[in-house]
Amino acid sequence: MYKKSLIPKIFACSQSTELAKRISKEYGIKLGKVNKNIFSDGEFQVSYEESIRGRRIFLIGSTNPPSDNLLEMLLMIDAAKRASARHITAVMPYYGWARQDRKDKPRVPIAAKMIAKLLQSAGATRVITMDLHADQIQGFFEIPVDHLYASTILLPHIKDLNLKDVTIASPDMGGSKRAYAYSKYLKSEVVICYKQRKKANVISHMELIGDVTGRNVIIVDDMVDTAGTLTKAADLMMEKGAISVRAITTHAILSGDAYKRIEKSKLQELIVTDTVPLKRSCSKIKVVSCAPLFAEVMHKVQDNTSISDKFLM
Repeated sequence: MYKKSLIPKIFACSQSTELAKRISKEYGIKLGKVNKNIFSDGEFQVSYEESIRGRRIFLIGSTNPPSDNLLEMLLMIDAAKRASARHITAVMPYYGWARQDRKDKPRVPIAAKMIAKLLQSAGATRVITMDLHADQIQGFFEIPVDHLYASTILLPHIKDLNLKDVTIASPDMGGSKRAYAYSKYLKSEVVICYKQRKKANVISHMELIGDVTGRNVIIVDDMVDTAGTLTKAADLMMEKGAISVRAITTHAILSGDAYKRIEKSKLQELIVTDTVPLKRSCSKIKVVSCAPLFAEVMHKVQDNTSISDKFLM
């Protein structure tokens, strides 16, 4: 048993309240009380409704757009620092703005690094996140980052499907490392989609590198946004002779016409985690909760024990 002063507390940013409830239940403590007061012009103020002096606190909140989600996390961190919390761990199941991790053309920001600096300046002493868009984003921080992989919970789910003749697919060249990691665990073949874009979220051309004839294909990716790439890849693979096409992605952003595209596509199933709450239900989408994984890692962080067994990739 911990001394009372050492028992951590868990708080939720408003966008991740449901996930935070699941995590706190798995952890074994009640979710802490926090209040969000919204002014008539849209400005908001957060306040802790219980003492956190000298405690380790875990702040759970994904920072997907709108930007208020990120700002709320920053304000929660700042408030905790000013309330004399001992350790402030930002638990960000989805690290938003991570696609802007480099200068891919002149005169653009590196948003992923800017956000890392903001989190540290606000007072975060540790970050726990899952499936960053690029692993090297960890290097933007000067504080410990526990980068978890959804494969820890998704790979067992794939094995439970008991599919034969499985082929793992990457929807683009950038995801090939992830695809090969899944294929190594499942001892399966790999194919890769080569795509060209006119602009962000708009694909002009896609080709398949590899053979999917007579195979049950599973597309793996870190996130699905408009679902344009995912559904186009699924339709292409069925045209090339695949028996079935499923997709597994960690972060279900699902913006724009994503739900319509998924429903009309030849995807048999889309398996996602609950790092980002679904906007609506869809018969083709199945959610696997990441709450047990985050709760276990939070316990290990609190106990100062290794989390290396949580890395399957």
